[in-house]
Amino acid sequence: MANARLSGVGVSAGRAAGPVVRVAEALGEPPASPAPADPVAEAARIAPAAEAVAARLTAKAATVEGDARAVLETTAAMAADPALLGQAEELVTAESLPAARAVHQAAAGFISALEAAGGYMAERARDVRDVRDRLVAELLGVPAPGVPDLEAPSVLVARDLAPADTAGLDPAKVLALVTEEGGPTSHTAILARSLGIPAVVACRGVLSLSADALSVDGETGAVVESDGVVRAAHLGPRVEWNGVGTLRDGYRVKVVGNVGAEADAVAAVAAGAEGVGLFRTEFCFLSASEEPTVDQQRKAYAAVLAPFAGKPVVVRTLDAGADKPLPFLSPEAEPNPALGVRGLRVAFDRPDVLERQLEAIALAAQDSGAEVSVMAPMVATAAEAAWFAERARKAGIARVGVMIEIPAAALAAKEVLAEVDFASIGTNDLAQYVFAADRQVGAVAALNDPWQPALLRLIALVGEAGTALGKPVGVCGEAAADPLLACVLVGLGVSSLSMNHTALATVGAKLATTSYDLCQLAARGALGAGDPASAKLAARAPH
Repeated sequence: MANARLSGVGVSAGRAAGPVVRVAEALGEPPASPAPADPVAEAARIAPAAEAVAARLTAKAATVEGDARAVLETTAAMAADPALLGQAEELVTAESLPAARAVHQAAAGFISALEAAGGYMAERARDVRDVRDRLVAELLGVPAPGVPDLEAPSVLVARDLAPADTAGLDPAKVLALVTEEGGPTSHTAILARSLGIPAVVACRGVLSLSADALSVDGETGAVVESDGVVRAAHLGPRVEWNGVGTLRDGYRVKVVGNVGAEADAVAAVAAGAEGVGLFRTEFCFLSASEEPTVDQQRKAYAAVLAPFAGKPVVVRTLDAGADKPLPFLSPEAEPNPALGVRGLRVAFDRPDVLERQLEAIALAAQDSGAEVSVMAPMVATAAEAAWFAERARKAGIARVGVMIEIPAAALAAKEVLAEVDFASIGTNDLAQYVFAADRQVGAVAALNDPWQPALLRLIALVGEAGTALGKPVGVCGEAAADPLLACVLVGLGVSSLSMNHTALATVGAKLATTSYDLCQLAARGALGAGDPASAKLAARAPH
């Protein structure tokens, strides 16, 4: 198709062009026959295969740093997961299935459960598929699907990329990424930004494109057939950041990190984070069959807080429930988990769980010396904000806030903020709820673009409420990691930007080149736009 043009969601800025290399599709479903002559011996093949896969992933992890290493190490651990391997071994011995089929079948149960849960847990389904395919390939003695060895700089095209594949990419060889599926908050998007690789996701039709070379614009999302000449990414000059979030006119904006484990905290400090705007506490709960004790939680939280002694840290209380089911909470099945009992709503039925967590957070704050605040997830009304604030203050935590993730909370921002000390906007979930678009579904990924004017108008309402009441408003979703969008957010009244540590320097440097007046001009232009592309153009004009 001559001069073919497609459009997706640009998730990592930059432009590049070059020859296309297509990523191999996942292996098909392995056959259920013939039955193994010796089921016990066949089952015994699974553990060594898992060890081999995990060893390769671990070896690859040792060659990279930061997010890439964490993703590869996590995938290696999943490959050796005793629950998955044990279930596969049982299928071999009980049903006389070949080992490869047993692994595929065992993984299917895990994948279905994760996808049904939605939200955070649904994001892990992609990881399980990746591990499944690597194990099946090992057992069948064939090459694993995924990114091939690149002989020359190329544009990678795929249905989607497994986190481990993205983490192992060499920016010197990968000119750009284009995927048919995925979304703005996917692993592919986050890691592409951290590696500085232009990327476009949710580009429908790219797999059926016959072009041998493509030009990719990771900002606008344009994917165009090209002449095959290799052109390096044009990311523009990078300005060094001094580690303090300040506009060139002296206007102060905190540039802080999102963390979910001790390693994240260490990385954020090394990257210059002024503090933490979102400390996800789920890591302490997700693998627990029983509720962790106050002392266990205290030690786990203190380890994450310690690198930020003397610095501000906002701790989000447990964001669990129907979309992140925890065995000890005994959640009931729900037809639509994303709209069910999740976040703070869990605490209404089990206030004792929240109270123990708040106690542990207060003690960990004392142990670490960090300046700790807490905020509640999934708050919908001012009454819910007041309910949480009362309990947090009773636990000895002086500074209390809420997440703005539900449109109702944004629309009632003045009333909600009147009950607490600050608010933090979770743009990932807020976009999902505003547009009724699951952020894991590629077909609706464009609706979750953080440049959507409707989303920006809701953020503006919260910013206006914060300014009117003299209370700070932060953003801790992926929107904060986009340097140009960060300027717009400041113009909308946002006073702190929290992001993955890999984006800190880029955002901090961009802010240092602008002024508050220019941010306000960019914000007004974006708010008046009719679509994300127009919003970007309007925001870029003053900059």
